[in-house]
Amino acid sequence: MDPVSQAAIGAAAAQSGARKTPLRTALWVGALGGMLPDLDVLIRSADDPLLSLDYHRHFTHALVSIPLGGWLTAAVGRLLSRGKHSIRSLYLPATLGWATHGLLDACTSYGTFLLWPFSDVRVAWHNIGIIDPLLTLPLLAGVVIAAKMRNRLVARAALFWAIGILLFGVVQRERAEAVYRDFVTARGHDPEVLEVKPSIGNNILFRAFYAQGDQYWADAVRVPWWGESRIYAGEQVAILNWEETTAGAERLHVNDLKRFNHFSNGYLIEDPYNPGFIGDFRYAMLPNTVAPLWGVNFGNAEPGRHLEFKRFRRVSPETRGRFWDQLMGRPQVDTESAR
Repeated sequence: MDPVSQAAIGAAAAQSGARKTPLRTALWVGALGGMLPDLDVLIRSADDPLLSLDYHRHFTHALVSIPLGGWLTAAVGRLLSRGKHSIRSLYLPATLGWATHGLLDACTSYGTFLLWPFSDVRVAWHNIGIIDPLLTLPLLAGVVIAAKMRNRLVARAALFWAIGILLFGVVQRERAEAVYRDFVTARGHDPEVLEVKPSIGNNILFRAFYAQGDQYWADAVRVPWWGESRIYAGEQVAILNWEETTAGAERLHVNDLKRFNHFSNGYLIEDPYNPGFIGDFRYAMLPNTVAPLWGVNFGNAEPGRHLEFKRFRRVSPETRGRFWDQLMGRPQVDTESAR
């Protein structure tokens, strides 16, 4: 999730669990522990753009990293405090903060190597978006108030709020999936794999998709906290034909595409809006469209060089308006894609 959410939940865990640590100290040490696992973003290469994808949410996010990560955070905390606090005194709140990071990221849909090195499965529970103010703002307020009032119960209430929102996200995801399965059955399809993922900033509007034949289908599912659910039927796009795409391609480029395929959990398409790019079908700005958020330049790859990775994040006023309409449950007359 976003750094503010990671810092806030790390601080709440440290304030709640490290009973011998002053709440103000636990606030900054736990927040530090909640953010430091994302230092893996520094693992990158100018010659290999996919290296950052290989290692983001990797070993620093794994459960086995927690003890060492706690020690690293405590050591950084000692340096930041100019020796005022010892590593030993900071270790527990630092470890509690670090422990929250991978678990919170696994609640999103991006995928986290939570079980590394025993498994390379990208764990993703799809019960919260990468940004959700309903979780973050009360959590952030709680840890700050707890520190100012020196009241551990406030921190625990904030942590329980966050846990409650995450559990409610599970309920919403299950509701959205049930509604969507009924819709897909009525459409006459019977896919083996079907997924729903929360869209950004809320737990009401979900991106839902599945494979049928040689096509991916994308739709939006709205499941309000009360009232009737709604489906916004969307677009279809051809599943990438691996054999045709890679026939005659350079081995380096094929290997890079395999890496991107693993990152994308196999959901690859030819980007219909960026010729030559292979996109990750799982994500789009508008839940019921097929314009991917990122992709690799396979069709125009340079000989002897790794594939270019590019993000597509331009959001037109039309796209924002249609997203808001879907979130609010308003009718839409078409599903033409927009950047």
